[in-house]
Amino acid sequence: MIPMRQDVKKIRNLLKQYAKLKRDLTAFNRVSSPSFDGVSSHSSRNGTESRMINHVDLAYQLKEVEDALNAIDDPQYQFILHDYIIEKRFSRNGACKQLSVSISKFNYLKNKALETFKLEYL
Repeated sequence: MIPMRQDVKKIRNLLKQYAKLKRDLTAFNRVSSPSFDGVSSHSSRNGTESRMINHVDLAYQLKEVEDALNAIDDPQYQFILHDYIIEKRFSRNGACKQLSVSISKFNYLKNKALETFKLEYL
């Protein structure tokens, strides 16, 4: 049971970072397009390559998370993962009220949602 709890914590942290990844990718896209005219110095080409690789990596990570989230059909799980964990729109009490459940039932649903996400993500 303890290893599962640690896995669930890792998944929860991944989802918390999802919004940050999305912001980072948006910020990267706002930067002007790199020049590939061959006039740039070797060091700037390396910087351009690094930024492009970082962009592709961020985009891939986002796609993996989004695919796993989209594969979950349960609306309660979607609410918990998106509105409660990722977007942080509700406190735990607010989320309980939205779902009309007790705190213990919410904690149970949250753990099930995280486990379901983990299965889809992995």
